[in-house]
Amino acid sequence: MKLQNYVLGNWMEGDGEGQHLYNAVNGQIIANATTKGLDFASILDYGRQKGSRALRKMTFQERGRMLKALALHLLEKKENFYPISYKTGATRADSWIDIEGGIGNLFSNASLRRKLPDEIFALDGENIGLSKGGTFAAQHILLPKEGVVLHINAFNFPVWGMLEKIAVNLLAGMAAVVKPATITSYLTEAVVREIISSQILPEGALQLICGSAGDIINHTYAQDVITFTGSASTGLMLKSNPNVLKENVPFNLEADSLNCIVLAEDVDENMPEWNIFIKEVHKEMTSKAGQKCTAIRRIFVPENKMEAVWKSLSTSLSQTKIGNPENEKVRMGALAGLSQKKEVIGQVQKLLASSQIIYGSLDSVELIDAEATKGAFISPLLLKNEKPFSSEEVHNTEAFGPVSTVMPYKTLEEAIELAKLGKGSLCSSLVTVNEQIAKDFILGSGTYHGRILVLNRDCSKESTGHGSPLPLLTHGGPGRAGGGEEMGGLRGIKHYMQRVALQGSPTMLTAVTNVYQPGAKANKNSIHPFKKYFDELTIGDQFVTEKREITSEDIDKFADLTGDHFYAHLQKTDFSDTMFDEQVAHGYFIISAAAGLFVDSYKKNPVLLNYGIEELRFTKPVYPGTSIYVKLTCKEKIEQELKEITPETKNTKGIDIPKGIVKWYVEILDDTDEISGVGTILTMVRKKY
Repeated sequence: MKLQNYVLGNWMEGDGEGQHLYNAVNGQIIANATTKGLDFASILDYGRQKGSRALRKMTFQERGRMLKALALHLLEKKENFYPISYKTGATRADSWIDIEGGIGNLFSNASLRRKLPDEIFALDGENIGLSKGGTFAAQHILLPKEGVVLHINAFNFPVWGMLEKIAVNLLAGMAAVVKPATITSYLTEAVVREIISSQILPEGALQLICGSAGDIINHTYAQDVITFTGSASTGLMLKSNPNVLKENVPFNLEADSLNCIVLAEDVDENMPEWNIFIKEVHKEMTSKAGQKCTAIRRIFVPENKMEAVWKSLSTSLSQTKIGNPENEKVRMGALAGLSQKKEVIGQVQKLLASSQIIYGSLDSVELIDAEATKGAFISPLLLKNEKPFSSEEVHNTEAFGPVSTVMPYKTLEEAIELAKLGKGSLCSSLVTVNEQIAKDFILGSGTYHGRILVLNRDCSKESTGHGSPLPLLTHGGPGRAGGGEEMGGLRGIKHYMQRVALQGSPTMLTAVTNVYQPGAKANKNSIHPFKKYFDELTIGDQFVTEKREITSEDIDKFADLTGDHFYAHLQKTDFSDTMFDEQVAHGYFIISAAAGLFVDSYKKNPVLLNYGIEELRFTKPVYPGTSIYVKLTCKEKIEQELKEITPETKNTKGIDIPKGIVKWYVEILDDTDEISGVGTILTMVRKKY
């Protein structure tokens, strides 16, 4: 069987026999893969012209709903992927991380739509005033790049590796060409077939090449984005491509790194943290047979606890059942292939120049329901290095399998320096209950790690663990780890968008961004904006209230009502040596009084409820005798989806009312026309149609 590539809107085979792909468990040939004969320049151009163009016409809300639909579809089909995943050597638990973890990324990114506008672009940051008179201002916006994203992925997570990346670029509005590692591309192909058959994505939004990447990078240009996950050496070679350098193609590199875990000095064998530490190291060594870019490679422990630690780890590792992933007793499967096994053994032999094996064997492994001569199985290997400061290999060499090295340190300062000797990692963990130790370690080593987990009894039950990148957190690291970032919630989306600084009058910026900018011309008419339905409101609709005088009696009553008797709000206070001249009104009273001025009361209207307040600031004190008035301006509109009513829905009241969120820019001015307070109030407003 020959794997097919999905390119130019069709499934097609490459020329020639291609590369044999083997079952990691029994060594049987699964398929052949080749990209020979494919026109890579046309593939990239098809993604740009067909896929990205269609995605850019969609709003963030539409793209988010598209991701949710795709996630739900793949979730229904998930069981079809597990039998294929077992052939990669992954157990059910390993496959769950890959398959359902990948689908979870789609759900997480789909939910980000709620933080984004119903537009094809997004604002980045707040309005920036650039002139004294307020007629010249600036606003940063984000636009989807007009190219295509080329994802070159690693072999260890053929589903997650694809889905966690395309979820972000699709939400941002860019199409993708995915090139999975050939060795496990048969699983990626199966998932892509399901994605394409669902017809949820626009044509050209996703293309797949199974086999060599050929000269595809030579055809990228400045509007494209390249991401690579894999070895640092391969990443460097690709990143140094002359075309990438000439065109300044954005390149995100996530390289395998020598991640570490530190057992703090405060932890001893009688504490829960000891078992938490042992369990975490065991999990990271055996999950995916250690084939994770985030796996723990270096274990640092106080020198007086070295023997106790390696004995505890050895006992724990000895209980791991290894073999055929389809056997329910098995807890660790095979490496991805015999070539990978050979690579791991070669790297371990380099480590043995300064370390020794204290658990496991390079030559033998006890298996369940499998034959060692046919499959790519290897024993977990725990190494010991007594002199980590004088041993270069342990900080430079990574065996990408179930291999870790335990090393001693004398002081926390030494542990910090040892952690940094990895020259940059994706993640690091510290097991401690001492808050000062945690703070010192983070501040001392944080610049060398992309993520740091502080693990103890308080969070261990709910912790996602050392090796679990999460879609709302950045995944990447400095130095050896590649210097890149993936995922990260809204941060990740910005990698696929161009930031543009707009300058002009507030009125012009409002027209371009469809968000009211302070100082812009307003739409003033006789209809109170609270009487308008969501679909009738226009950005810039403004209501200017009557004035209200604030009295000392008002302030006293508010103090009594709320219990807020702060000295500045009391008449009898001696105001010498304070910031105020006399009794001052509560800021919260002023915003409440402002609401009393602008709320259209008594009669029902399209406003359903107050949804919240953002960025509220009190800029000038209001003294008794001051009159205030309010400018209420429609700042932004965000449509809300109708929530699905299910048997689990407990309260359906209002759930099916067509509505949206309206942000109102509120300026509270005094009788000198100076601003005393400013903020953004959110209301939920009914739609008319």
